[in-house]
Amino acid sequence: MGWRDGTEDGTGEQPGPGSWRPPRRDPLLAGFVKGGDWDRFPPSPDLALALAEASGKDYCCPGARHDELIGLLRQWHALESWAAAGKLGVLRALIAEEELPYLANTVRAWLPQEWSRALTHEVALALGMSVISADGLMWAAWDLRARLPEIGRMLAEGKLTLAKARAVNDALAPLSDQDVILAEELVAERLAQEPGMTYGQAEKTAAAVAVLVDPESAAARRQGAEEDNARVTMFREPSGAAGLSGRDLPVDQALTANVRVTDRAQEYKDCGAFPQARMDQLRAMAYLDLLNDITADQRIAYAQAAARPQPAAPGPDDPDADDRGPDGGGPADDRGPADPRPADPGAGGWGPDGGPADGESPSDGGGPAGHGDPVLPEDGAPCCPCRECDGSCNPPDDDEDRDSGPGAPGTGVSLCPCRECDESRVPSAAGAAAPERPATAVAPDGPALPPRLTDLVIPLVTLLGWDQRPGESHGLGPLDPELCRSLAALAAASRHTRLCLTVTDDDGIAIGHGCAHRNPPRQKPGSTERAGPAGPPATLPARLNLTITAGLLAGLTPTGPATGPPGGPGWSLTYRDPGPPGGHGTWSLTLPDGGKLTVALEPIPTFGCDHRHESRGYQPNDTLRHLVQVRDRTCTLPVCNRHARECDFEHATPYDQGGRTCACNAGARSRACHQVKQAKGWKVTQPAPGFHQWETPAGRTYTQGPYRYPT
Repeated sequence: MGWRDGTEDGTGEQPGPGSWRPPRRDPLLAGFVKGGDWDRFPPSPDLALALAEASGKDYCCPGARHDELIGLLRQWHALESWAAAGKLGVLRALIAEEELPYLANTVRAWLPQEWSRALTHEVALALGMSVISADGLMWAAWDLRARLPEIGRMLAEGKLTLAKARAVNDALAPLSDQDVILAEELVAERLAQEPGMTYGQAEKTAAAVAVLVDPESAAARRQGAEEDNARVTMFREPSGAAGLSGRDLPVDQALTANVRVTDRAQEYKDCGAFPQARMDQLRAMAYLDLLNDITADQRIAYAQAAARPQPAAPGPDDPDADDRGPDGGGPADDRGPADPRPADPGAGGWGPDGGPADGESPSDGGGPAGHGDPVLPEDGAPCCPCRECDGSCNPPDDDEDRDSGPGAPGTGVSLCPCRECDESRVPSAAGAAAPERPATAVAPDGPALPPRLTDLVIPLVTLLGWDQRPGESHGLGPLDPELCRSLAALAAASRHTRLCLTVTDDDGIAIGHGCAHRNPPRQKPGSTERAGPAGPPATLPARLNLTITAGLLAGLTPTGPATGPPGGPGWSLTYRDPGPPGGHGTWSLTLPDGGKLTVALEPIPTFGCDHRHESRGYQPNDTLRHLVQVRDRTCTLPVCNRHARECDFEHATPYDQGGRTCACNAGARSRACHQVKQAKGWKVTQPAPGFHQWETPAGRTYTQGPYRYPT
C-alpha cells in the first residue's frame, strides 16, 4: 500500500484493479537530511510551508527515508517553539496596548510592569486555561522580553522549547535586574551547546546558576520557604486515588524522612511477607505506616497471618463449632493479630497480603506475574541494581517516560543486559551497583545493617570559607552555600559517611580523586545517629564528595594548612607528601570535630589514560569502577540522568571483540541505555577516555563529555 490508510493518494477512495502506483515522493524531502538545506533552515513561514508540503496529507510523509523523517521531526519541533514565541509576542502586544493611568511612567522594554486583572481573565477565557495559568503565561511573555531577551530569542529561533524557557525564567525570577543579566548569559551559553538539554537538565542548570550568582538570596529564599510555605497537601490523583505531599520542607529533615521511609520499605521487602509487592508499593505502605504510628512488627505480623490458609467455616453439625470465633478462624479468645491498618478501609489501600487491593494487578513488571521482567539469564538476578525489575525505586530520569522506554514489551529491544558477545555469556549482576542496605533494619540476632547514604557534592572552598560556591545532591539538585556547610557538618558527624576528595580543572571536570575512611570515636552504648521524630537529625550518613580545582590545590603551601576564617566551621586541608606517581599528592583533611583523614589523590583517566587500573578480564576491579563512576557521574547518554552508581560498567568496544576493560573503553550506562546501545543502528565510541560519542540509526552523533562538578 502506498499510504497508511490503504489508498494510493490518501483520499480514502480505494483504487480500482491494476491502478496501484507507488506514493509520490516530495522532492523537498531530500533537503531534510543531516546538513541539508531545509535541515539548517531557521524557523519561518517558508520552513512551515516546506514542512507541510514534505509531510504530505495527514503528515503521512510518503516516501520519506529514516534520516529524512528525523530531519522533519527536528524542524517541526523547532517550528513549535517558533509558534510559541509568536503566541507570547501577541500576549506582550496585549499587555502593551493596555493604557492604565497609573502605569504611565512604569515602562521597561516598551512593556508596562503591571496589567489589569481583567486582561488576565480575558486571556484565560481566550485560551481555555485557568486564571492562574494565564497569569503565569503572561508573566513568562513579559520576562522573556523585558528581563531575559536572549532566552526569548532562543525560543523564537527554535533552540529552546517553551517549557524549558519557562523553567529558566522561574529559576531566575528572584534575581535582581543586575544579577539576572549575568545569570542569563551563563545559562544561555550552556543551553546553546549540542545536544540540547532535557527539561530537567535545563531547570537544574538555571537553578544552579541562580545560586551561583546570588548565594545569599538563595539561602534566604530557601529559609523563607521552609518557615512560611512548608505545607502538606492532599489531592486527588487522576486514577481517583489520593495523593499526600509535603512541600517546601526543611531539607535536612526531609532527607532523613526519605531515608526512614526507604529503610522501613526495605525491612518489609527483606522479611518476605510481601512477595508480590513492588518497592514503590512498599515505600507507600511504609510512608503511611510511619504517619499512622503502625510499627513494622504489626504490619509484618498481620501480613503473615493473612497469608496463612484459613479453615473452612463450621457447618451446623460441626462438633467444634462452639469453640470457633465468630469468623470461624479459631477460638474467640485466640485470634491472630489485629489488622494494623486504620479503621477506614480506604486509608491504607493495601490488600491482606500487603500488596494491591483485590481486583488490582499485583505487579507492573516487578514480580513473577509482571510482564517483560528483565532477568539476567545465568544467575537470575534482576536487572535493576536495587534488585527490583522495574527500577521504580531509583530517582527519576528527569522527564523520561519509563513505560515507553527501551525494554518495554513490543519495542523490539533485547532485554539482555550485555549483548557484547552472545546471550550465553552474560556477565553477572556485578555489572550493576550493589544496593545500599537500610539504616534501621537489623539482621536477626545480628548487628544493625549499614545505612543508605545521601549523595552530596560540595566545593571545599565553601567549607573553608574562601568562597560562596553552590554544591549539589543527585536527585535533589543545587544546594546553596549555607546549606552545603550545614549538610557537610551533619555528614561529617556520621560514622557511616564515606568521604572523597575530587580534583577538577577550571571547568569542573574531574582529573584526580582520592577516598578516605575516618576512624571516629566509639559511640556510647545505646546512642543513635538520629534524633527523635520531633527534632532535626543529629547526623546525615552520606557520600560526601568534596571538590577543589587543581589550581587552588597547587597553590597551597606544603608546610601550612589551608583553613577557613577564624570562628569558621573548622575544616582544614594540609599537604603531606607527593603521593602516587602522576597524582596530586597526599593530603590530610581535618573535620569540624577534629577527626583527621588521609587522602591520596591519583589521576582520573579523563583526557588521557595510562591503563594503570586496567583489568585483564571482563569485570573491572573496584578502583577502576569507582574512578569511572566519579568521572562520568551519570549515565553517558546525554539525556539520561541516572547516577553512575546505578549504571552498568559498559565497554564501548565489546570485550569479546578486543575491547579493553579500562577507563578509556568504558563508561557508565543505565540498564535501559545499555540495551539501546545494543540495538540495531546504534554505536558508541570514545574519542577520548571521558568523552562518549553516540551515533543513532539516523547517522546523527551526540557527544557526552565528562561531568562538570561544582567547584
